[in-house]
Amino acid sequence: MPLSPPAPRAPIHKRAITCEGFRREDGLWDIEARLVDTKSYAFANTWRTQVLPGEPLHEMLVRLTVDESYTVVAVECATEHAPHGTCAAILPNFQRIVGQRVGAGWSKRVKALVGGAEGCAHHVELFGLMGTVAFQTMGPLLAQEKSKSDNGKIPADVSKFLINSCHIWREDGEWARQFNEDPHGTLGNRQVPIENAE
Repeated sequence: MPLSPPAPRAPIHKRAITCEGFRREDGLWDIEARLVDTKSYAFANTWRTQVLPGEPLHEMLVRLTVDESYTVVAVECATEHAPHGTCAAILPNFQRIVGQRVGAGWSKRVKALVGGAEGCAHHVELFGLMGTVAFQTMGPLLAQEKSKSDNGKIPADVSKFLINSCHIWREDGEWARQFNEDPHGTLGNRQVPIENAE
């Protein structure tokens, strides 16, 4: 269902965020994100002289490489466009994230390591989103592969990522009840790619 028709208005600012997940041939996983801020009007900028309509004010990129335990093994950050010439000087600090595990408290740990004056707010924002993209990328495929080695049963530990992750999966709700009654996925209803399902 779409939003209701808006009141008459003019576009001013656009933030576009793209996140993608990839399985690497070496057994690791790459999660990549890109943030681009644009304005609908030209404005003066001390470092760049002028930023034109539609030209990126911010363009930040992140690649997070994780292993199958969701542990970060590599981080790469880049700043393609910024309002200040020294914005990218802080990027080496993001190496502090290597060794951290994506999971409960991920965003809080990232902010503790590289938040505020220790990092770049735009990159930090991307890391928070990348945590859920990692689960969406890896979780279904790893569960499917484990189920093949466990006689077709989806691993019951999948529940730790689902239960209480949102209101649909609240522990006293219908989906949690169904999961608890059928933790191995014998009734289907799991994010296993259709083309690979048996």
